[in-house]
Amino acid sequence: MDRKIILMRHGQPALAVSKKVSALDMEGWIKGYNRAGITDQPAPTASLQLATTARVIVSSTAPRALSSLQALGLEPSHVDALFGEAQLPYGQWKLPRLSPFTWAFILRVLWLCGYSRNVETVSAARLRASMAAQRLLSLASEGPVLLLGHGFMNRMIAKELMAKGWTRQHQNGSRYWSAAVFAKSNEGQD
Repeated sequence: MDRKIILMRHGQPALAVSKKVSALDMEGWIKGYNRAGITDQPAPTASLQLATTARVIVSSTAPRALSSLQALGLEPSHVDALFGEAQLPYGQWKLPRLSPFTWAFILRVLWLCGYSRNVETVSAARLRASMAAQRLLSLASEGPVLLLGHGFMNRMIAKELMAKGWTRQHQNGSRYWSAAVFAKSNEGQD
């Protein structure tokens, strides 16, 4: 019998359209993003169908992940900050002023290059992803697992699962509500 782990990204966060901001202003924007639930749009049918195949429901502590589970009509059996997004640093610069999403991209690239002001480092996030993958592997013995998590951390966890011999069976992109399904035969070792 195959074991299955589903890594699903949360729905679209309910954020007001934001004007251009500085890197320094991103601190407030990031805090708002971290407090946001999701929009009132219904979860896609494909996400609903996939989520209902899980027996164990896991979520990060972020409101956008928890409200995504609500939109799917599911209750988490495990909620843990271990599965939270790799946080973005923010800068101390007042110029240039860019859209928050442009800054998010720039700050993520800077973070990957070692800039981690006020947040965990890349190596610390990788370690956390390894711990998160190990927790999911343990839970997979109880049945198919759904993690309602975050784009970047889910990718880091996926890399850890594949390093442990799990196979990606399906992936439908990286947008909101996207998911990747991993499986491993019980005959193999973790």
